[in-house]
Amino acid sequence: MRALVYHGPGRKAWEDVPDPRIVDDTDAVVRVDAVTICGTDLHILKGDVPEVTPGRILGHEAVGTIEAVGAGVRTRKPGDRVLVSCITACGTCRFCREGRYGQCLGGGGWILGHTIDGTQAERVRVPFADTSTHPVPDGVADEEILMLADILPTGYEVGVLNGGVRPGDVVAVVGSGPIGLSAIMTARLFSPGHVIAIDLADSRLEAAKRFGADITINSSRQDPLEVVQSLTAGLGADVTVEAVGVPAAFEDAVRLVRPGGRVANVGVHGEPVTFHLEKQWIRDVTITTGLVDTGSTPTLLRLVTGHQLDAGQFVTHRFPLSDFDRAYEVFGAAGETGALKVVLTR
Repeated sequence: MRALVYHGPGRKAWEDVPDPRIVDDTDAVVRVDAVTICGTDLHILKGDVPEVTPGRILGHEAVGTIEAVGAGVRTRKPGDRVLVSCITACGTCRFCREGRYGQCLGGGGWILGHTIDGTQAERVRVPFADTSTHPVPDGVADEEILMLADILPTGYEVGVLNGGVRPGDVVAVVGSGPIGLSAIMTARLFSPGHVIAIDLADSRLEAAKRFGADITINSSRQDPLEVVQSLTAGLGADVTVEAVGVPAAFEDAVRLVRPGGRVANVGVHGEPVTFHLEKQWIRDVTITTGLVDTGSTPTLLRLVTGHQLDAGQFVTHRFPLSDFDRAYEVFGAAGETGALKVVLTR
């Protein structure tokens, strides 16, 4: 089969590799019908994730059709159309029993495209298929369901739920890429008072308006602190969500939050970040971090299927499965191309 193989920082290739096979009796082999690229993949290619070694097939999001299952798989069968989650869950370890699948101790967590071969390929082996795939409802497009593999549960769980968004809150989202837009979209489920989107690219701020932000700030032209304080009588935002993964974005998220507020860090950071504890120790600020668990995926599936969330609007560019070079080029230059999510299909 063909797959996108990582060959070290800045180097990747669409090339021939062996077909995946059943290794453990809880495995499934899934034919990839639709796949996307994540900002984390860009971090990998920059060298920010050294655990990803040369020779690894990239990718951790897919919708596909099961071709084979191991003897221990109970609820999936060949021919089933499934969402492949970005998080793999053994289902039995301490953290899985708590619903914290991202911290799985039994061989799961974020492994696809990280510590085992991933989804940017014609086929993928998915461990723990019963607990790491979700049946796709009839009548919903592959590309809509694909947005539930990672970005929507990540923005919702690590941003909105960890940030404790409540009715009437002022929520400031730093970064209007796909994760920030996911946080904006799902924050609206809790009836916030204001959702503020902050970014450097006007194209992404325009997208943020479509996804539910009622105030947008281009931080290259305007200080977000002035706007946030003017809306909150000088207090600051109740919740800030850091959705970029660079030091300046985290520092902005901390700077914008009110005393007693919550900062939810979602961004993938590849270098140290300064946290000014000498200024923040007295402000009763809560800071959360996290890897998505995907425990919310069934709920989000119902919301997308019921047309309460429009997941399809994330998709801005479409490519054939073999055109990864062009897809990465477009996605990596999102400020110029306006790309939110790119989808590659068989």
